[in-house]
Amino acid sequence: MARTERLRRYWDRQSASYDRIMAVAERRFFADTRPWLCGQATGDTLEVAFGTGLNLPYYPREIRLTAVEWSPAMLEIGRRRAASLGREVDLREGDAQALDLPDASFDTVVCTFALCCIPDEGRALAEMARVLRPGGTLLLADHVASPVWPVRALQGLLDAVTVPLQGEHFGRRPVRRVRAMGFTLERHERFKLGMIERLAARRPGG
Repeated sequence: MARTERLRRYWDRQSASYDRIMAVAERRFFADTRPWLCGQATGDTLEVAFGTGLNLPYYPREIRLTAVEWSPAMLEIGRRRAASLGREVDLREGDAQALDLPDASFDTVVCTFALCCIPDEGRALAEMARVLRPGGTLLLADHVASPVWPVRALQGLLDAVTVPLQGEHFGRRPVRRVRAMGFTLERHERFKLGMIERLAARRPGG
């Protein structure tokens, strides 16, 4: 609990500079990932780890969007962004690892570049699956462990610093957990030496 609160305070402090830092990453690494991912959202859509709302411009206008973020400072920036875009969003402060939302209540769940910083990635993914309707779509993007061993070794060194400091992991592979939960991959891409991964997966039962 103490570590969770420490990380929350860390991301509150980062909120003012977050968009500038992410703008560099967008240009160098992420390419068109936000529109690629968010453009696939349909119906009742949940964004987990909403951050400052950088995905908002890329969602179809017709979806009904709910968003959860655990940093109050980031959530406030996202609230202002939604207002400036004229976008209606049900914004909620909450924890990705314990979503205060009913089972099977969304057609689409989105999480971009955030699973790397959630302490328990498995719990967060299980929660996303829980709130998805049968046949619903899970849309994920993140930096992940590279298949290129020198790069992966460097990522391991980075983990030794970033995990205790800010809870950020460079060696995760969410797609493995997604497959293990029985999801069917419908779109899946890796690029930048395999360090960036994005996917669209279908929950079983639809």
